[in-house]
Parts: sequence; C-alpha cells; structure tokens
Amino acid sequence: MDRNQLIGLLLILAMFVGYQYLVPKPPPEKKPAQITKTTKPAPGSASTAAAPLDSAAARTQFGDFAPAAVGEARDIVVENPEVKVTFSTLGGRVKEVLLKKYKTFDNKPLLLVDAKTNRTVLEMPTKTGKVDLHELYYQTTSQGGSVSGQPQVITFRANAGNGQAIEQSYTVPATGYAIDYALKASNIDNVPATAEVRFLWEDRMPQFENDLSNNRRAATINYLTTKDNFDHLAENESSNEAVVEDPVKWFAIKHKYFLSAFIAQNTQLNKAKFQTIVDLADSSTVKTAIADVSIPLADIKSGKGQFRYYYGPNDFQIIKEGVAPDFDQNVYLGYSILKPINKYFFVPVFNFLEKFIGNYGLLIFCLVVFVKLLLTPLTYKSYISMAKMRVLAPELAVIKERVGDDMTKQQQEQMKLYQEVGVSPLSGCIPVLATMPILFALFQLFPNLIELRQKTFLWAPDLSTYDSFIKFGFTIPFVGDHLSLFTVMMTISSIAYAYYNNQTTPQQPGPVNMKAMSYIFPVMFMFVLNSFPAGLTWYYFVSNVVTIAQQLLIRNFVDETKLKAMLDENRKKIAAGGGKKSKFQEMLQKQLSAAEDARKQAEEAKKRAKK
Repeated sequence: MDRNQLIGLLLILAMFVGYQYLVPKPPPEKKPAQITKTTKPAPGSASTAAAPLDSAAARTQFGDFAPAAVGEARDIVVENPEVKVTFSTLGGRVKEVLLKKYKTFDNKPLLLVDAKTNRTVLEMPTKTGKVDLHELYYQTTSQGGSVSGQPQVITFRANAGNGQAIEQSYTVPATGYAIDYALKASNIDNVPATAEVRFLWEDRMPQFENDLSNNRRAATINYLTTKDNFDHLAENESSNEAVVEDPVKWFAIKHKYFLSAFIAQNTQLNKAKFQTIVDLADSSTVKTAIADVSIPLADIKSGKGQFRYYYGPNDFQIIKEGVAPDFDQNVYLGYSILKPINKYFFVPVFNFLEKFIGNYGLLIFCLVVFVKLLLTPLTYKSYISMAKMRVLAPELAVIKERVGDDMTKQQQEQMKLYQEVGVSPLSGCIPVLATMPILFALFQLFPNLIELRQKTFLWAPDLSTYDSFIKFGFTIPFVGDHLSLFTVMMTISSIAYAYYNNQTTPQQPGPVNMKAMSYIFPVMFMFVLNSFPAGLTWYYFVSNVVTIAQQLLIRNFVDETKLKAMLDENRKKIAAGGGKKSKFQEMLQKQLSAAEDARKQAEEAKKRAKK
C-alpha cells in the first residue's frame, strides 16, 4: 500500500467516525399511546368490575354508546385440539390465544396473543364522535367450552340509544387455527358515506425461540395487496415502516415460526400503515409490531364486514390453502428462481418422509440419500471428467516443464491438448454447477421449516437452531458465543472432500491456486454457518460423506486404462478429421491469444522505454 492509498483510507475512516458522532441522530420513534382502561382487575378473579364513570364524561367520550361504557368484564374460553382462545366481554375481542401443540424454547406455554403484550383499537365514527368499540362492554349468551363436531359461534352485542348496536361474532372451528370474524353496525346514521373504521393492532412480540438476534431478524409484518402483490417490512434488527398505497387483503404479524393474521374476506383494508420497532435494550421483546388499517363503514353496515383471524404455526402444509389467497407466501421458500425447487420438490418429499420416519435426523439422512440417488448421473459424469484429467496429468506435467511458469502459455498448450483428445474443460464443471441450486435452495429452506422446531437429534435439542455443543460464556467476533459441533463436522467433511478431489484432480494452471482455495472455503463457511440450524449443517455433513462414498463406488466401475485408450483413439480420429473446435474452446483460445499479444506488446514497450 503506497502513501496516497494510506492517506485515503485514513480520511475515509475519519469521515465515517465523524459522521457517527457529529451528525445528530433522528429522534426515537414514538410508540402509540396506551389506551386507558376503564376497569380494574380484581385479584384472583377472571372478571373485572367497572370503575365508576361519570355520566357526563361517559357521554362525552362514548356518545350514544355511553350505556355500554360500564359493565363487568368476563372471560369466555373456547378451545379445540389446536388452540385455546380466551374472549372478553370488555371489547368483545380476543384476549388470549394459547397454541396447545407448541411450547416456547424454555418449555413454557406458547401464548401467541397475551393481554399483557397485545392490544387492539377498533375506532368507529358516530354522529357524536369516534368511539373505540374495544372499550365497550358487550352482552353475550355464550358460555364457552370445548368445540366438538361443529364450529362454535360466540356473539357479542353492545346496544346504544336510538336502536344503534354493534355486533361481533367469532366462529371457532372444530379443528384448526383460523377463526372467522364478523363485525356489523346497525342504525349508525348521520356519518359520511366514505367514513371508515380504524383497526389498530399492536403486538409486543415475546421471544419464542432461543436465539434473540435471529428472532429479531425473522420477525416482520407480511401483507398482500388487492393487486396480489406480496410484500413485507425488512427483516433485520432495526425499526422499519411502510405506508401502503393500495388496499390490502390481509396482513400477518410474523414471528419466526408463528403468525397472527387479520384477513378481509368481503371487504378491503385501506390506508394501511405497518411498523416494526426494535429496542435493543429490551431483551424481553423481540419487536413491537404495529398494524394500522381502515375498513369502510359502509361494508360493516351492509353486512360485508366478514373477516378471519389466523393464530397458528407458519407451516406450509397448514396454510397453503383455505386460509387466504397466497397466504402460503408467509413461509419463505427462497428466491423466485429457487422457490419452485423447495415448493414442488423438497417440501413434498420432506412431508412424505415424515409419514414414515419419526426421527428428523434420520429423515434428513434419508433425504440426502434420495437426492444423491437422483443426482447420480451428474455425479458419474463429473467423476469421468476428473478421471480424464488424471489420465492427461503426465502430459500436462510435460507441458508445464516445457513452458515454465508462463501461465498464459500453459493455458494455451493445455487447451490445445484438450482439443487434440476431444475433452471439454467444462464437462466436469457443469454437473457440479447443476447441483448448486439444490444447495442454495436448502440453505434458504431449512431456517424456515417449522417441522424441525424442537426436534431433537443426538446432542442437538432443536434442529431448527444451532447446536451449542460448546458455550464460551463470551462472544468471539465472527463466531459468536458458542461452537456448533454439526458445523465443525460439516467443515471437516468438506475439507476431507476437498482433499479427496485434490488427490484425484491435477492442478490447473492459473494465477489462483484452486487446491489451496478448496481448503480455505470450508473454514470460511464454518464461521457463516455456526449459528445456522443444526438440521442444515447436518444435511451438508451427510451430503459430503455420501458424495465421497458415491465417488469411491463409481471409481470401482471406471477403468482408467480403457479411458486412456479411448482418449488416444479420439486423438487419432480428431487428427485425421482436422480437429473441430467447440465454441468454448475457440472463444478461450482467442482470449488467451489476445492476452499473449498484450503481454508481448507490454514487454516491447518496456524495452523501448529503457532505450
């Protein structure tokens, strides 16, 4: 590095540090103000008594709905085999949702909706002003209990003067996680025809998985517009916000493996604003997700206020149909070019194997074997290409000895040899490149497979996250606070595979020592994958071992003596026929010739400059 480069780097560093300390930071984002409750919970009671409310104050705040502003809050619990839902007569809303088949990472009940961390506002315009329908007390005849056979309907009704009424109905299915919801307003007159009901949902998302940092990156809000455009807030560890111009069909507050969603069935959600807020100092909250939308009041008055809540796992098999249009996009299956591989191959195969194999470590092993069997023709072709290179190794060594360290000349002579014997240098690369989409597809699929969540294998208590075989008690840069044994095993097997390949493949001429790089890459990936799911690194480890075994098996069926005889025969035929070049060989030779000419011109220019 010369003096000017050093000064430039120091100036850039100074500018960066100065920006961090001298440029004022934007003010922190304000969270929506908490709603003041009109009730005070009684200790040890599921119901709450209404605090005395001055009639004039009630009239001012709730208008015609002032009679419904006081009452007794009572919980109604309804459950099916999957969920236990607690409704409250205060607000006629969902107060708590327990997912019965899942636990948190520390083995506590998984409350997807909790009154302590979750709040909603349902603000409706009336002739006397706006009223939050979730602050009213509702009447109901529902008693709750277990749903058996047929869906159970829970209806809440709040009456006001002049025949005005609000009715909310929930239909809890006999099985499943989707709860139908109907909102109807009767005799709400003297309001503009374009008036809308505001629905605000704030969720201070608790931690359900062990890796808080990973949880924060995965937590977001997904949504689908009426133009069928699926989008989401950025998945990172910072606060994000989006104002959506088009109406929205549904939105989902997404944890890493769970969803709380609101779906419009016969209407649409307007003026949508979504926000996620991160407080890095608060380890009890992953993110605060806020969804703020508006519903046409005319639809609610006409009976079109039909909606659906989904409280459940982000499981592709469960949400792929029947919940909402394109709802399966909540499960991230990779980039658009890789998504079909996961959606139409890996996910179906994985779920098929689930029916027969209960141990998910063995299931992944079987998945590897199945994929490797499908790719056997490509593996065989790649091995044959390497075998041809080994057969040609003595001639390549002679070329190197003859031309010395001139890389350009080596490559030219090597291409000429390949042309003489009819070998394409790409024949060994194409089969390897063809397997890359599979590796990348799995790289994006495994972190999103809820099927691996809390599935144990060997020393790993949860295949959906890293196995912390060694806990350091402190953080090491690029490594973290742990060491994953599955990742170490994957790295060792990758190095072993590289060693095996390097023993059977001659060194190619060029400025980069590819044999050395084949050892460096696995070590680099160890740092990257140390915090990735144990299921993924176990897959890569098994894949490496099976590939080595596969190549050793193929080696028994390949006679390199016959292969050399075939290449010699090709040499004679090509020599007799004039030697037809492939397009790739022609292009590469032109580039090498151009490089050689440029080198000679540079040497001549140096000689002239010396004179």
